[in-house]
Amino acid sequence: MTHALNIVWNPSEGIDLGFFIIRYYSLMFVIAFGLGWYIMKNIFEREGESIEKLDSLFIWTVLATLIGARLGHVFFYDWEYYRNHLLEIILPFRFSPNFEFTGYQGLASHGAAISIIIAMYFYSKNVLKRPQLWILDRVVIPVASGAIFVRLGNFFNSEIIGHETTSPFGIKFIKDHFSPMDAVNATQIPNPKDAYTAIATDPKFATLLEQVPVRHPTQLYEAFCYIFVFAILFFMYWKTEKRKYTGFIFGMFLVLLFTVRFIVESVKESQGGFESALGLFSTGQWLSIPFILIGLYFIFTAQKELTN
Repeated sequence: MTHALNIVWNPSEGIDLGFFIIRYYSLMFVIAFGLGWYIMKNIFEREGESIEKLDSLFIWTVLATLIGARLGHVFFYDWEYYRNHLLEIILPFRFSPNFEFTGYQGLASHGAAISIIIAMYFYSKNVLKRPQLWILDRVVIPVASGAIFVRLGNFFNSEIIGHETTSPFGIKFIKDHFSPMDAVNATQIPNPKDAYTAIATDPKFATLLEQVPVRHPTQLYEAFCYIFVFAILFFMYWKTEKRKYTGFIFGMFLVLLFTVRFIVESVKESQGGFESALGLFSTGQWLSIPFILIGLYFIFTAQKELTN
């Protein structure tokens, strides 16, 4: 019988510069987009494309990712709430029961994927002047690398966690189990940060720590698997002739990434959505199936580009 190591996860909000805190989740997004720009720069140089077009691609991709991920969460996972709070879709505030700054708390990767595909259609037509699949075959490489850092950001935020487990990889996510108010009330320590630290480290609050279940760190599972997805796509483009087969790398991206997502969803806590109506699979799994099928279609219909 395996036993969890009882790793207690209670990270700080971010890197405190004194006058400003760089939040880890935001930092992971910056790294993802920065690395993505660097990867695409090398690809554009190899393909003889102007770096000026890369700047446009960067803007299109950033906007598509953030807007698509936000709308994906709204419509796929929490429409019952947002249909009665439409302003909160575009504004980072909650207006009831009290006015509160919340930030954008919901981002869905399926929505981001759809949005990026749509954005690449307009980018390829209006800026790049190449077929849409040409850019999709290439942009999915940095997108795969970015997915690694986004999931690491989720880990720092103690969100998108897994089911309870006795696995040796299990982790106690204190901030998921106790809200800031719960932590303050339970410890009678007025500062939430200090309250969380006390629960994690002070033997006096050992009974509170015992209440925190050990769960699968599904964010780390996904991040680890996405490393291999990125490596496979990167290898295909740089070391094989597959980049010359229109749609092949794009199809592999869809199959690999969303197969990982489908598998990890089996040990992930429900994120809501329409799964209760359909049953059998989670919302994330249902949304992954069409992407996998579309990916298989592109893999099996890919044809080598005609060269002059």
